[in-house]
Amino acid sequence: MIKLIHMSTAFISISFFIIRGIWVFRGSSMMKKKWVKILPHVNDTILLTTATLLAINIQQYPFVNAWLTAKVTALIIYIVLGMFALKRAKEMKNKVVFFTLALLTFSYIVGVALTRNTNWFF
Repeated sequence: MIKLIHMSTAFISISFFIIRGIWVFRGSSMMKKKWVKILPHVNDTILLTTATLLAINIQQYPFVNAWLTAKVTALIIYIVLGMFALKRAKEMKNKVVFFTLALLTFSYIVGVALTRNTNWFF
């Protein structure tokens, strides 16, 4: 059940990131809505909570197991890239670059999660 919730919230997280990216690119006023600012944090809190519970259940931990360390490191990179894509970057071309890099980083996270291999893309 925990894994299902984790995977579901990961899907919601990336889906909502893509939707917000589209809104940013179109200059939509949706990005100013209160629920749009709150919902991702609620979802991501559930996502991180289930990730922690899964790590405890399988007894594998970041900085002990390489694949989980890579996943956590990539998550931090994804968050920073996402912040620049949706808020911090001033020019639209930079927002697009950060957005694309964030999506690639998310893909890496999913690949590592599925294979437990940090070099799954080779």
